Amino acid sequence: MPPSTKPRVRPKAVIPHKIRIIGGQFKRTTIPVINRDGLRPTPDRVRETLFNWITHLWDGEFDGRQVLDAFAGTGALGLEAVSRGVGSVVMVEHDRGAVAALKAICDKLHITNVTLIAADAMVAIPRQAPTRFDLIFLDPPFGGDWLERAIPKALAVLADDGLLYIEAESVIPPPAGMELLRIDRAGAVHSHLFRRESTAE
Repeated sequence: MPPSTKPRVRPKAVIPHKIRIIGGQFKRTTIPVINRDGLRPTPDRVRETLFNWITHLWDGEFDGRQVLDAFAGTGALGLEAVSRGVGSVVMVEHDRGAVAALKAICDKLHITNVTLIAADAMVAIPRQAPTRFDLIFLDPPFGGDWLERAIPKALAVLADDGLLYIEAESVIPPPAGMELLRIDRAGAVHSHLFRRESTAE
């Protein structure tokens, strides 16, 4: 028989059913990943690298830090921060199924310092004022103008010397008043860690 002339179909990226917390109090705890279009949990290796960066910058002092996870999804980033000992985490997620899954994992682990907000991030971020966050995660769905719209809102509630972590499809320049500290790439994902530049004379 002649060889098949059917075009080869490129397999879709496989989204894991579970991911795990890398370090801290809940190290090795698994987090379920619900089946949702556009849901892209930050891989273990990327989170490990990110939190190594943050640990170095903060000299391991997570206690009392306030964190905003603006596109929480599976909660991988926010829950990792909780596990490391931050003071509080606000998680914003518009998908109510994802929020229910986050509530279930928080209840299971008896986590009491997480606030879950089922809302559009563009509405929820400004409502966090006057709180100023020490660390903000922006990991929106790829495509569209999510980052373009979210970055100014995030900067309005970022503390002096605060850290801003962004995942994007391509390299992005530092937002106004921010310095790029670290950048990494894993597949199609570019991870950026920015810090608000000091205004001290």
